[in-house]
Amino acid sequence: MRILLVEDTQDVGEAIAARLRALGHAVDWERDGETGDGVLAVQTYDLVILDVNLPGLDGFTILKRLRARQGRTPVLVLTARSQVDDRVGALDLGADDYLVKPFDFRELEARVRALLRRHSGHADNAIACGNLVLDRAARSASVGGQPLDLTRREWTLIEILAARPGRIFGKAELLDRVSSFDDESSENAVEQIVARLRRKLAQAGARPEIRTLRGLGYQVVCPEP
Repeated sequence: MRILLVEDTQDVGEAIAARLRALGHAVDWERDGETGDGVLAVQTYDLVILDVNLPGLDGFTILKRLRARQGRTPVLVLTARSQVDDRVGALDLGADDYLVKPFDFRELEARVRALLRRHSGHADNAIACGNLVLDRAARSASVGGQPLDLTRREWTLIEILAARPGRIFGKAELLDRVSSFDDESSENAVEQIVARLRRKLAQAGARPEIRTLRGLGYQVVCPEP
């Protein structure tokens, strides 16, 4: 998924971005409040990880502006403030969760998974579509119980499609979801990823079908149980 990280501390930001990218997410990292707020005003994300103490605008102001624009993106607030009032304040402004620094990166990853899962309407980390099963916690895929070897982008793309079977995703939307600002990609890259996915799914005997709807995009159709 595509995640915006707004964090001004260099080592913390580098560590979070590296961990999330290793899990297959596209991460845009901004280091000050003004830029983070500006990006959120024009770009849609699956999740925002927002530090409270930022140069320029503070995290609470960014969060308040996001919710005032009716933005429904899940927000995980990072704060060095351990006072109950600050944590309650973040939740009251519309934060979905918070972590107090310093934190264990395993907990960060677990909270990210939970927020993304909740946002997509799934109760657990498993997505099942026919005999294809995706495990979001392990970032793994299997067909009929046999592991399926996928690249980071292949896994992310099938996760997006299979999480909402039947929904049509345009090429531009899919490219936006799997790429960060630093990536140099085009809609042709989406076509290539879909082609590889289809080939791998067919070779593994997977029953889900990735359909192309001319001029509209792609959708996954899960077979009836």
